[in-house]
Amino acid sequence: MTSDQDLPMDGQSATAVFAARGIDVTLNKDQGVIKVVKRQGIDGDRPMIGDKVTVHYTGKLLTGKKFDCSRDRKESFCFNVGKGQVLKAWDIGVLSMHRGEVCTLLCKPEYAYGSAGNPDKIPPNSSVLFEIELLKFEGEMLTGDGGIIRRIKVKGDGYTNPNDGATVDVHLEGNCAGRLFDCRDVTFTVSEADDKGIPLGVDRAMDKMQRGECCLLYLKPKYAFGSEGKTEFKIGPDKDVVYEVTLKDFKRAKESWEMDVHEKLALAAEVKHKGNQCFKAERYQQAVIQYQRIIMWLEMECGNGIEQLKRIQDFVIKAHLNLALCFLRMKEFSQVVENCNKVSNKTLTIFPVKSI
Repeated sequence: MTSDQDLPMDGQSATAVFAARGIDVTLNKDQGVIKVVKRQGIDGDRPMIGDKVTVHYTGKLLTGKKFDCSRDRKESFCFNVGKGQVLKAWDIGVLSMHRGEVCTLLCKPEYAYGSAGNPDKIPPNSSVLFEIELLKFEGEMLTGDGGIIRRIKVKGDGYTNPNDGATVDVHLEGNCAGRLFDCRDVTFTVSEADDKGIPLGVDRAMDKMQRGECCLLYLKPKYAFGSEGKTEFKIGPDKDVVYEVTLKDFKRAKESWEMDVHEKLALAAEVKHKGNQCFKAERYQQAVIQYQRIIMWLEMECGNGIEQLKRIQDFVIKAHLNLALCFLRMKEFSQVVENCNKVSNKTLTIFPVKSI
């Protein structure tokens, strides 16, 4: 292994030494990032794109001069790998590591600080060295309660994502305790995946995905099949499941600002009916999604004339009341209070309404 004491003084000879003792981890094999393992990690998974990783690191010039060190600050460093939050060399190098591994990366300028360098620390066009220890990594939490965790196997293309109401074409593979229970190509509408027997967690993840992306979704029961389980798939109550999802293609729906008030009112009627059906079937999470769509479309609408305004108010108030009922069943009492307060705080005069 290469030590700080035997480092060469120029980039060309450093590359030769590292190439002889390490491995080129760049996709193009251009020797832009060469890794030498100093301590083997634990066999098993490596980080995936988007994972939150925690590392210790030391950065040095080829002269051996240290310019940065997390241990000197007595705190580790966290970032989402593969998302462009750090140097390109770090994204590439850390994705190649195992938990507990310690390695040294030789990074060419185009993978590090480039032609600009870093004022007062790193001269322009400098190759640099990083010793990195991968302490831990975990998937990206898509919900605050950790009920949906995503790990990206294959990064998608483009800069757009499916939106609410988008039509998506996906390939699904569902596993529970190592058993494959679902494997199919399916087309569904975002926010209406329940119609196709697809769990809430998959539905909720769609607006984070890009065309061509393949990811693993780790779903807690709340976002999978709940306390009822799924007899069709022979899944018992309160089971964690894992879905591998590939987004093959999608067509975005109109955004709220692209629809006129007549379109919104027509959609609100459809969605309210769907929400009521979910509520009656005790699928409260799915009902919540439908009622929230009504509020998203209509809460800021004024309409044309008093009659249309009354219809809008009627939909919005009933949606909030129905949300309060759903959250009451789900024992999420702060949300019950919040939705009831939104009803009572309305300043416009409305006719008495009842929920459902």
